[in-house]
Amino acid sequence: MTEHAWSFTSTSGHLAGADLTGYKVEATDGSIGKVDKHSDEVGDAYLVVDTGIWIFGKEVLLPASTVTRVDPQEEKVFVDLTKEQVKGAPEFHREKHLGDAGYRDELGTYYGLPPFGGRPF
Repeated sequence: MTEHAWSFTSTSGHLAGADLTGYKVEATDGSIGKVDKHSDEVGDAYLVVDTGIWIFGKEVLLPASTVTRVDPQEEKVFVDLTKEQVKGAPEFHREKHLGDAGYRDELGTYYGLPPFGGRPF
């Protein structure tokens, strides 16, 4: 992970303002779904991944620092998580978790990240 969990790494290839919606997401051991929503705001960047039928339509929120590489030609985002890590992540519900700093802290704890600091997202 990076010095800030909620930012893209400088080596990921992500360009600020690039639309990642619809990109396929690849874990270290295979495909996990597609980007449904994302933020590239510095210090508050994340991906919302729709896992589709793989884990019954569950959406998960991934901190931007988990992104290791963005391939715009293939429209793929690669993350440094396994399928099992993503499967076990706290489920993301937009209507409940958007703006919920407690959820962000829970997610950080799951991924072994420092506390978010109470900033809503």
